[in-house]
Amino acid sequence: MFRHFWRLSKPFWTSEEKWKAYGLLAVVIGLNLGSVYMNVLFNSWYNTFYNTLQNYDPTGFKAALLKFGWLAAIWIFISVYRFYLQQMLELKWRRWYAAHMSQRWLDHQSYYRLQLTDRQTDNPDQRIAEDTQMFVSSTLGLALGLMNSLVTFFSFVTILWTLSGPLHFTLGGHEFHIPGYMVWVALIYALVGSVVTVLVGRPLVKLNFEQQRREADFRFGLVRVRENAESVALYHGEVGETRTLRSRIDAFVANYWALVQRQKRLTWFTSFWGQLAIIFPMIVGAPRYFAKEIPLGGLMQINSAFGQVYGALDFIIGSFSSLANWKAIIDRLITFEDSLTKVEALPVVRPAASAEGLHVADLNVRKPDGTALFSGLKLELNAGDRLLIQGPSGSGKSTLLRTLAGIWPYSDGDMAYVKERGVLFLAQKPYLPLGTLREVLCYPAQPSHDDGDLNALLDAVKLHHLVGRLDDVDNWSHILSLGEQQRIAFARALFIRPAVLMMDEASSALDEPNEAILYQLVEDRLPGSIIVSVGHRSTLRTFHNHHLETLGDGSWQLT
Repeated sequence: MFRHFWRLSKPFWTSEEKWKAYGLLAVVIGLNLGSVYMNVLFNSWYNTFYNTLQNYDPTGFKAALLKFGWLAAIWIFISVYRFYLQQMLELKWRRWYAAHMSQRWLDHQSYYRLQLTDRQTDNPDQRIAEDTQMFVSSTLGLALGLMNSLVTFFSFVTILWTLSGPLHFTLGGHEFHIPGYMVWVALIYALVGSVVTVLVGRPLVKLNFEQQRREADFRFGLVRVRENAESVALYHGEVGETRTLRSRIDAFVANYWALVQRQKRLTWFTSFWGQLAIIFPMIVGAPRYFAKEIPLGGLMQINSAFGQVYGALDFIIGSFSSLANWKAIIDRLITFEDSLTKVEALPVVRPAASAEGLHVADLNVRKPDGTALFSGLKLELNAGDRLLIQGPSGSGKSTLLRTLAGIWPYSDGDMAYVKERGVLFLAQKPYLPLGTLREVLCYPAQPSHDDGDLNALLDAVKLHHLVGRLDDVDNWSHILSLGEQQRIAFARALFIRPAVLMMDEASSALDEPNEAILYQLVEDRLPGSIIVSVGHRSTLRTFHNHHLETLGDGSWQLT
């Protein structure tokens, strides 16, 4: 676990943010040490204060109250800034970590390949957004808590050793002499509590892991309904969606109930053990007090010191739920990291840069199960060439485009095409990012501020009703029909003017006359671009001078 913890933590503490982070951490540690020192002073104050009460000393009583006032003021100042600076460090770490994990997820198209190669790594969005936040928060809280416990233990164990004195007793005719016996009592008491806590609470690790997964599954189900609202409404699929969401609700509620049941058992023990710890040192120390070996102030100081020592040793008992949750978070992040590492190592054929044209030689494309889609494919396309790919559904037409894009991991061979003016892929369901219509139209290029040209493009692809709305912000993927979204994609291609344009059923939602208008626009305005299209309609042959037919079992025919 600690090896995994360091693997997750190390990137931040060796990053460009490390010096600011180390500075903040040093101040936070200093304030934590100051807090422990204040507790030592308060412990000494207990002795003085209770002795003034026992001795009926009003002058000493007032002086003790005055001392408590300035001790409390310093303690409050330390507590406030310890919290403030710790939150500042947590925010810096979380910001860096979320950005780092997001970048890893986006790099090498890992977000896409994870869906192909790893079905076990559920809900990567939840792991990046929530698990990173909980990891940073829990790590800082537990690490500083552990440090406080260690410093508190070593600060008070000497005090408790001195105050408790030796214990003398006879057992079986033998005399025993135990120096600093209250320290040994605290150690044994904490050890017993920790062992029982671990035994009772161990299942919480797995339950917390499972709870996060099921909660994320439920949220993903809600997002799916929102993203596909129109399709669900057209199908009148409310009953089916309700059934799906109810099953996911039942799943996380069942696991949460198991979590509560286990937590209840743990709370029974920790509450009992914690309450017993309040009176236990008084019971153990009472014989020396009634023997008049120590005054009331000494007994109260022993009680306070025992509480501090036991509190430090109580770290596992008091923090076990947090530790279990922390372990579950580490497991989820490590499995995500491992999945990303495996995906990044996948061999993928990357198209090389060519001076001109599109060249494919000995290209083999397979399904994930190894079934051949294309075997030994060869293509030679020059500027202005248009290739139409057709064949039965499931024969690998779209997969070939993914291979040409360099994102399909189950392929090998040689590919090269001109990249100076860019490559653009138009999918059947275009991606419309959030933002203004201008940003949607120019994506993924930088938005143009030439309103005249952009409005002319909208007019050319028959989106007259959107002319003049370039700076409107809306959820365009919801308010535009699929046909309108495909028109946006064609306008995008005309704006970017790529050297290679690959279209996967990019006009399937349009009628044949409007499809012909858009293809003629591409023909007229991108005369030097290489066009590769996937489509079923025979009317598309008019706009292409090469035809690739998929025949199945890896066979193909080029005419």
